[in-house]
Parts: sequence; C-alpha cells; structure tokens
Amino acid sequence: MSNASRDLDIVLLGATGFVGRLTARHLARHAPDGMRIALAGRSRPRLEALATDLGVDWPLLLVDTADSESVERMARATSVVVTTVGPYLRHGLPVVAACADAGTHYADLSGETAFVAESVHRFDRTARDRGARIVHSCGFDSVPSDLAVGLAHREAGGVPLIDATGQVRTLRGGISGGTVDSMRQQIIEARSDPALRRLIVDPYALCPRPASLLPDSAWRGGVRRDPSSRTWQAPFVMSSYNRQIVNRSNHLSGWGYGQHLRYRELVDTGPGVKGRILATALGLGIGALAAAMFFAPTRRLVDLALPDPGEGPSEQTMAEGSFHLDVDAHPVVGPAVRATVSAPYDPAYGGTAIMLGEAGLALAAGKGAGGVSTPMSALGDVLPDRLRAHGFTLSARTRE
Repeated sequence: MSNASRDLDIVLLGATGFVGRLTARHLARHAPDGMRIALAGRSRPRLEALATDLGVDWPLLLVDTADSESVERMARATSVVVTTVGPYLRHGLPVVAACADAGTHYADLSGETAFVAESVHRFDRTARDRGARIVHSCGFDSVPSDLAVGLAHREAGGVPLIDATGQVRTLRGGISGGTVDSMRQQIIEARSDPALRRLIVDPYALCPRPASLLPDSAWRGGVRRDPSSRTWQAPFVMSSYNRQIVNRSNHLSGWGYGQHLRYRELVDTGPGVKGRILATALGLGIGALAAAMFFAPTRRLVDLALPDPGEGPSEQTMAEGSFHLDVDAHPVVGPAVRATVSAPYDPAYGGTAIMLGEAGLALAAGKGAGGVSTPMSALGDVLPDRLRAHGFTLSARTRE
C-alpha cells in the first residue's frame, strides 16, 4: 500500500507537457477514490489550467529539475514520482537521485541508454538500501517488449529461452516530439564520446554480460522474410534499446530467461517485392536518420520535419492509432511460444499515457524490492492485468 507517512501518493512531474496531460487525464479518470495525486511542473498558471480542464482539486507543486531543493522536497512528500520530463540524461538524474535517497518509487518514459546506464551505476545500491523501486521505460519503450518476453518465458514453463524475436505487426500513430528530442540529445552526446557510442549499441549496456553466452556470430539481424506470415521485415528503430531492457530483466531474474537468450525486434513491411523494397529502404533509412542527426547542418534540416518536444498529433490521429507486437520465443526444450501485446491506442501517446499511469498506480498500491528495475522485473505480476482492464491484449500460447 502507499506510504501513509507521506503527504501524497503520486506526483506527476511534467504534467503540462503533451504526454503529461494525457497521463494526468488517465489518472483523473481511473485512479482509485482517495488516491492523493499532485501535478508538478515549472509553471503555476499552466498547472492551474490543467487542473481546471481535468476538473480536479489536486495539489500543484512548482518543481524545476535544475533546482535540487524543489526536486528533493517533492521526493520526500510522495510515495511515487511519475515523470515525463526528458531528455532524461539532462533532466532525469536529479529526480532519480532524490527518489533513491528518499526511498520514493519512480517511473519514467526513458528510451535513453546513457541515462539508464548512469542510473544503474549511480543509484541502484542506494535504491536497494532505501527500498525505492526505480522503474525506467514505462511507455511504448519498453513495456510491450519487456512484458511480452516475460509472458513468453512463463508460457514456456520457465524453461530457458535460446532466442526470441519481437515482430511489430501494426504501428499506427504519431511521432513523439519528446522521443525525438531524447534521440537527438543522445546522438549529440555520442558524437564526441566514443565510449557512449559503444554503450548505445551494446546489448548488455544495462547489466553484466552473462558468464555463458553464444558467440555473436550465431545471431545476426537485418532484413528477412518471416516464415510464418511471409511478410518482409526490417529492424525496428527501438530494437537496440528494447533489447537492453529485456536483457536487464533477464539479469534481474537471476538469468531466469537463460544466459544464451538473444532478443531482437523487427517490423513488418508487407509481402512480395514491395515488402522487400520497403524493408530494405527502412533498414537504410534508420541508419541515414541517425547519420543525419549526427552532424549539425543535416540535423537542422531533419529537425524541420520532426515534431518539437511537447508537440503531439491531433485527437483524430490518436483515436485512429494502434499497435500489435508478437514475440516468438524458442525454449531450449519444448515447442516455440508466441506472446502478443497489442492495444487500440496510439503507441507514443494514448497508449504510453495508459502504460505510464498504470505503472505509477501499481507502484503506489504494491510492494517490492528496491533498485533500478524494469517494467517486467518490478511490475510483471500486476501490470499485465492492469493494462488488460483498459483494452490491452496481453497473451501467450504454445505454437505447435
């Protein structure tokens, strides 16, 4: 249960941003009666306008991540901090530090390897000692991937897995300006830091490399034709990061998924020649986008076509959004398993707001060991059911 010694159960930091407002709306509609929630940000007028729009009489906290005193005061006042304020490498570390020190639970939307790796390095021990559950990546990055692999492993009866492939079947919705800005800032940092460049592509950036592991040559990605659906597939843009989160979940389970597990993600591009061309173009386009954002002149051109932080799509675009992810996992013994996570929501906005909001509510309502964690390792026993209650599909079945 929530910490009765605290004044608040949940503080939503960054509440007036685009995803923050959607998360606040979800909490206003679905938080249990009596849940003590506050909205936090830098502008009181914007917070007041949001509270009026939501029809809630929640406390309003002025918090600036550059002001350590306000951040620490917030962390001491609540049981859970839910934050949408990115890029997290710039704005998240002070919040994690304050929460770990105060024994306050924490959830965010980070998809930034450098930030999460720094969080693990600097705050995992303190969070464990103080009982603070620090749960990163509680949105579309990386809840579907993380939960799907965990559900597949359970369906396999806990037998170690040898490989698993996430396949993005459907992805309809807008591009998050916050996600773009996080990617942009990480690329800028990596430009002058070779160690960071290596970290971003390291599957074990967020955990120790297992003692027993198949050679890398045994696992190669790239464009392929899915043998079951006969559609062509290209690497998914968030595959590298989601793989890091899955590997950390595996590590936190005591390598319960198996020390040889290799995970990757692909996106369907359709059947036939057209599908193959699109898959090839998508694979090349991901590399071209990263290269373009690596250099200032081309980055400025790319920025003109991408949304700014705080911007988002129209209500109609979000209403038409949806996503569907299948994970095919192969145990060392027994038949393959397919896990599915899907929802009739825009993945980057409406769906992410529900995932983040429910993660925060789960943290406020439950108990668990402290430490820098992942959605599956911290909330895998409760989050699937909470998401099913909001129209998500989360299932796993054996494939003959």
